[in-house]
Amino acid sequence: MSQFWSPVVHTLSPYTPGEQPKIDGLIKLNTNENPYPPSPHAVAAMQAELGVDGDRLKLYPEPTGLMLREALADHFGITTDRVFVGNSSDEVLAHTFIGLLNHARPLLFPDITYSFYPVYCGLYGIAFERVPLDDRFAIRVDDYIERQPGAVIFPNPNAPTGRLLPLADIARLAAALPDAPVVIDEAYIDFGGESAVALIDAHPNVLVTQTLSKSRSLAGLRVGFAVGQPALIEGLNRVKDSFNSYPLDRLALVGATAAVRDREWFDQTRRRVMASRERLAGELAGLGFEVLPSAANFLFVRHPRHDAAALSAGLRERRILVRHFRAPRIDQFLRITVGTNPQCDALVEALQELV
Repeated sequence: MSQFWSPVVHTLSPYTPGEQPKIDGLIKLNTNENPYPPSPHAVAAMQAELGVDGDRLKLYPEPTGLMLREALADHFGITTDRVFVGNSSDEVLAHTFIGLLNHARPLLFPDITYSFYPVYCGLYGIAFERVPLDDRFAIRVDDYIERQPGAVIFPNPNAPTGRLLPLADIARLAAALPDAPVVIDEAYIDFGGESAVALIDAHPNVLVTQTLSKSRSLAGLRVGFAVGQPALIEGLNRVKDSFNSYPLDRLALVGATAAVRDREWFDQTRRRVMASRERLAGELAGLGFEVLPSAANFLFVRHPRHDAAALSAGLRERRILVRHFRAPRIDQFLRITVGTNPQCDALVEALQELV
């Protein structure tokens, strides 16, 4: 603590990111990174932008991210005034919290969800309430409707559970709360769900956020975006231009644009991840694990006879990292990122020894 801190700093409980250790031979299944490389077109575009001597880096990037917004608009079949881009979906979410989610009535989100949400609320002084998931860790839309909140946010699929809420339920929620912003955080939607972008024309209160970190293998580039009706996007732009007018650098813009336009690589990579997920889920079930239904690039599992912390420690001794959350209701679960088939095989072999 310091006498020089502003008062808000004393009360913050910062987000804890997944561990990024430097260990030789590590199988890293703890941060939901894609095990496959990004589109070769994305890599080539960044190399071309850098050039021989990097001379273009002396120039500021285009501040609105127009080329990327055009690519995303083409991808979703919408207009560019419905697209906002930022430095990771975390930054896009941060702008969303301060710009759209701070109202007289509390913001609602699940009790088990992305742990950055309460951090943003603490940072921006947003009143919030946690809404319990059901016994199978699913979101119950009626629990949100009956509380008449100021706003709603949740991931779909939810994290860390991986459970998917059907699009019809999201539409029902948005229709029942026409005066409340409803933000759908779709970091993992490309691994098995239908995007709520399909709802934005009919529901002016729906904002959808996504990232290029997962399904497009660009976690190191830090690119995210939001899609919604122009009034919502204008709100985000007003916040962005009061914070950082140039959120995406030149390399990020060209690389992300090329990745979005390479639909073939995107489809091929996500299909590989989904196939490995189903294979791994079956093998873990065969070892006695309870495996929650997942539409993400990870599995959320527990074993009835083995402590999750002990299993995590045993895997670490074998140079395999998974994520263990020491939190109520889920302290006996492990979140396991879907790796390549050889990585999944090594994980299953290690777990066979441990259980």
